[in-house]
Amino acid sequence: MQDIAEQLQAWHASGRSFAVATVVGVSGSAPRDPGAALAVDAAGEAVGSVSGGCVEGAVYELCQAAIESGEPVLERFGYSDEDAFAVGLTCGGILDVFVQPVVPGTDPALDAGIAYIASGTPVALARVIAGPGGLVGATVAVTADTHHGALSPAPTTVANLERAVVAEARAMLDAGRTGRVVLGLDGRPCDEHEQGTVTVFVESYVPAPRMLVFGAIDFAAAVVRIGKFLGYHVTVCDARPVFATRKRFPDADEVVVDWPHRYLDAQLERIDGRTVLCVLTHDAKFDIPLLERALRLPVGYVGAMGSRRTHRDRLDRLREVGLTEAEIGRLRSPIGLDLGARTPEETAVSVAAEIVAHRRGGSCLPLSRGDGPIHHDLTRAAEAADDPAAGDPRPYAA
Repeated sequence: MQDIAEQLQAWHASGRSFAVATVVGVSGSAPRDPGAALAVDAAGEAVGSVSGGCVEGAVYELCQAAIESGEPVLERFGYSDEDAFAVGLTCGGILDVFVQPVVPGTDPALDAGIAYIASGTPVALARVIAGPGGLVGATVAVTADTHHGALSPAPTTVANLERAVVAEARAMLDAGRTGRVVLGLDGRPCDEHEQGTVTVFVESYVPAPRMLVFGAIDFAAAVVRIGKFLGYHVTVCDARPVFATRKRFPDADEVVVDWPHRYLDAQLERIDGRTVLCVLTHDAKFDIPLLERALRLPVGYVGAMGSRRTHRDRLDRLREVGLTEAEIGRLRSPIGLDLGARTPEETAVSVAAEIVAHRRGGSCLPLSRGDGPIHHDLTRAAEAADDPAAGDPRPYAA
């Protein structure tokens, strides 16, 4: 919903009713991740997407029906071998879509949630998508220190459940995760196949992830543009004021004149596991102090530009300053995938492709060379392997 927040806020501010269709579950080669949304207002205007085109028409009609009835609905779309012309996903995946009508001023949680999302304030929207009829559609908006809304007009009847939902939503917000939570009416965690449970879909809305581009060179301008295209908040940093200028990097969110390692030291509270660092200076006096710090931080990606010779020299210098082989092993150098790139724009595509593959668990092989799933799910794979460090690999919640 975050990518259509501005339009939703405009509808909400004008008092216009609308319905939001949100992807709340996927399997197989479904085209969009959980959290992707399409919204339709009372006049029939539509924004967003839930499937890239496969089922948009059917979901549009569901939104219109929800505006008319005032009732939420959970619908599943999948491919039908029996009727290939039926509404469904030609890619063979399964998509669960929850459609919720919104009437401004009638739901404190949705009112607060839309305002938080539009302002960029981190918030998690927890919505009941399955369970006892009286609870379906109930929403709680949860921030780091407060929450809005209730699961029931008589909160004492579901007090334990509501406390559990708020706690789960706050934990998922802290991790930047979006997904389902299945709870019993008493608030205890349950298996999704158990009877008498409540399924809650939690959407975490957090600020855009950061891309820090060190080195104000010509290649950096292209990396900035593709970083913005991927949804990052992009900062360019260079110690040389003649190069680090707004005129040279008009697409960057920030242009900073500072020594790279000193700037990174000042940003520790603003970086997290979604942050990517692209070190393009290929100058040891800048690179080594920066990488010595970066490779010890819990960021998502660290890549450094340079030739094979520069790379070997860089590794020797990093060992000399005390980095372990495990820490050095986190470095992607030379940066990018082997696409045969030469121009700044081609190189930026190479860098972006490696960032996406690293985040999503891609093999970097042509899709035509394999027959496995097109879309990867690192979270499910890690959970299947009982990895306690499993987390949501997405850079931002849609």
